[in-house]
Amino acid sequence: MNASTALSEDIQRRNLRSALMAGALVAGMVSLGFVAVPLYNLFCRVTGFGGTTQVVDAGQAATVQTGSKTISVRFDANIEPGMPWEFQPERTKDSMTVGARDMAIYTAENLSSEPITGTAGYNVTPVQAGKYFNKIQCFCFTEQTLQPGEKVRMPVIYYVDPAIFEDEDTKHIEEITLSYTFYPVDPENEGS
Repeated sequence: MNASTALSEDIQRRNLRSALMAGALVAGMVSLGFVAVPLYNLFCRVTGFGGTTQVVDAGQAATVQTGSKTISVRFDANIEPGMPWEFQPERTKDSMTVGARDMAIYTAENLSSEPITGTAGYNVTPVQAGKYFNKIQCFCFTEQTLQPGEKVRMPVIYYVDPAIFEDEDTKHIEEITLSYTFYPVDPENEGS
């Protein structure tokens, strides 16, 4: 084997190694892109980061001790611009006993002449209160399809954990805002 052939084979091995490393890097970045959202959502649910509320079942909620303190909960409703729905809470504010279950009702009406499916995103402010705001039942867990002119009432059953008053970051909170925004579901991606 002459020096020129050996050099050419060495360059080919280096190029192949570089291509494989670049391919592995691209595959790793794509994989990271797919797992980033579920991992971020898990992080938010566990920590209440960004005002993400906790989700509990009725059995868990039944074990919570009702406190003697009250807290004010404000309800907010929004729709993505251009979505032909009217969306609002039946009442905008409530005073509740911490630890006790409470229910808020939101209404949505399809003002268009065709069926529209929407899904609601939500958050709680102040964001530190998110880990103490527990939803037992919520319309935000499923897509909502409204027929033309249809109006529906959608309940949210929730409670505020009494531990909110034991946390240095939240013990002085007097009001929590539960905010929802409805977004249309792209019919081409529906169910995926």
